[in-house]
Amino acid sequence: MPYLAPTRTEDALRFLRSNSPKVVAGCTDYFPSLQQGQVDEDLLDVTRIPGMRGISRDETGWRIGAATTWTDIVRAPLPPAFDALKLAAREVGSLQIQNQGTVAGNICNASPAADGVPPLLALEATVEIAAADARRVVPLSEFITGVRRTVLQPDELVVALHVPDVSADTQSHFLKLGSRTNLVISIAMVAANVRLDAGRVALAHIAVGSCSPVARRLPDLEARLVGTAVEDLAGFDFANPEALTPLTPISDVRGSADYRLDAVAELCRRAVIAASARS
Repeated sequence: MPYLAPTRTEDALRFLRSNSPKVVAGCTDYFPSLQQGQVDEDLLDVTRIPGMRGISRDETGWRIGAATTWTDIVRAPLPPAFDALKLAAREVGSLQIQNQGTVAGNICNASPAADGVPPLLALEATVEIAAADARRVVPLSEFITGVRRTVLQPDELVVALHVPDVSADTQSHFLKLGSRTNLVISIAMVAANVRLDAGRVALAHIAVGSCSPVARRLPDLEARLVGTAVEDLAGFDFANPEALTPLTPISDVRGSADYRLDAVAELCRRAVIAASARS
């Protein structure tokens, strides 16, 4: 079982092309998925590659290295628009998991209940993907294509996520509903980014997880909210069926499809009001 922990992206991509290994970083999903005694595949550890971990800013926005941990996110000096992402980071398992689990691992795992995806969707994040002979950038909304499925090809590696520059007066909030308050897979979750102008909603980005095979933005609801006065948000119709059209929740042991839709409408209300109150 070859194991490689390269210090250069070029070496990682060459190993990826020739050996078809499993890419790992924090291993918080990889090790629990193994059967007892199962260690039978090549591993590519990307944690030693410069630039794979850390958060930086330039004139176009923010770059989050693929191996950046959730603890890194919580501790980083980020603007208020990232508050939802920080709140979600605190929901990713235990503190030990947050110390090891990575942002790219969360999206590449492609779980419908991945806590980090809705806040990143609300931030309009894109995914930088590298292969030996090319690089490409894909919107996060197109990167995850289904349950445990992404657009990644066998010879490709996620190297970073990018968030476009966001106004300093954009506020955000994240809410997660589960059967208990900690260490739980969500029944539904919502991330909301809101910008106000003269006491009215000027911009709203709302993303929902655990209510469809892939986390979804709610563009119809976002458009309906624009122009709404802050004092009218409590009475706003967040449960409008057209606004929730992108969602296709299932019924399982955590909740029925109807319950999830009802919960999402209320979570949207609370998240938007909380983000607006921060303004």
